Amino acid sequence: MCDIGLYGLAIMGQNFALNMASKGFSVAVCNRSPSKVDDCVARAAGEGIATLTGHKDPADFIAALAKPRKVVLLVMAGKPVDDTIALLSQHMEAGDVIVDGGNEWFPNSVRRAEDLKPRGIMFVGCGVSGGEEGARNGPSLMPGGPRKAYDLLEPIFSKAAAQVDGQPCVTYCGEIGAGNYVKMIHNGIEYGDMQLIAECMDIMREVCGMSLDAISAK
Repeated sequence: MCDIGLYGLAIMGQNFALNMASKGFSVAVCNRSPSKVDDCVARAAGEGIATLTGHKDPADFIAALAKPRKVVLLVMAGKPVDDTIALLSQHMEAGDVIVDGGNEWFPNSVRRAEDLKPRGIMFVGCGVSGGEEGARNGPSLMPGGPRKAYDLLEPIFSKAAAQVDGQPCVTYCGEIGAGNYVKMIHNGIEYGDMQLIAECMDIMREVCGMSLDAISAK
């Protein structure tokens, strides 16, 4: 039985699945488009990773997971997340965990957690930062949800996350919505910094008449 499952095999999903598998965890993967399952399995084989298995049927995918089941979703934010939860949760049971790793608006995570609560399925909204390279080699992870769910995920997330000075770039952010909120603030700061850099470069080039080489030397 697999330690964790990942549904959604675009670039981020494939890379995070390979990341977890390369850290010694057994990972089941699934996707709406079966061809992407084949692509991910082929990538794993090409990298010498033997702990990743592909599944093209959602029921088989969930059945491949050790209980309590842990499933990470990396699909487009909004309705696709709701549709994927409905697709997979019908095969899940109380005590299982669903993690949304997309950049979701935090009230949506709160709503989804409330919808799943009567069935005993725990929901975690987790910010994932670092792009495709980070997903493959070590992202910053910002999970928010039930503490019990985080404790189940922590052994995997701590090894898959980026490591700085011997410490993993993941911590429990708080109850549901907290992880998405932290990621929202993170993105606001990040893109504000990028805008500042771009405006400074524009002033140096257009007002000061500096060449690109001169700007880069600064």
